[in-house]
Amino acid sequence: AFRLTLQADLSDLQQNATALLRTALNKSDRCGEHIDIQHADLSPAAPASIVTAQLHYERWACTKALGKQTAHRLVGGNAVVEIKLTPVAEEAHTVRLQPELDTIRADGSLGELLRSGPIGQMLREKISQAMVSAMQKGTTFSATLPPVAQEYASLQSARFKDAGSDRLALVMDGEIHISSDQVQLLKNQLKERVSKQ
Repeated sequence: AFRLTLQADLSDLQQNATALLRTALNKSDRCGEHIDIQHADLSPAAPASIVTAQLHYERWACTKALGKQTAHRLVGGNAVVEIKLTPVAEEAHTVRLQPELDTIRADGSLGELLRSGPIGQMLREKISQAMVSAMQKGTTFSATLPPVAQEYASLQSARFKDAGSDRLALVMDGEIHISSDQVQLLKNQLKERVSKQ
């Protein structure tokens, strides 16, 4: 049995948080929701991280009278939403982010909609999904371990940490259980990988 620790630097994700969330959340339905992510930050709050999103939200409804469709704004305003993302190790190799609404600062009735309505739930889920999707390539054991070890590795825990200067890192701990014959094969694959680098 071998213990593993993988630390992934997520500073690139931090730098691109605004663009990432715009792609995942921005929408403009004439007779529905308008969401515009204005700015987003991702910062460490070990063992979790905090996503702070500044956004503009509007809800529109359309009515038809005399053959003309008219759009009416039902609610709208600006908000700052903080969502705490806690990594959870699942199914041997995957990390899921558990989203939790931390703080909401919003104009008027928009705050209540974000706190208790489906809009707040949708924001939590979409932000969590966008972050998991962006992290997956470099934060799996299968992406970093030699082939012989991949199927025998299991993920035990995951946590975020501050890697210095407010840089976010994901730390994953796990184990590999392999036979002595496989240890020799693993050593050879590691030597090949080192020599290529």
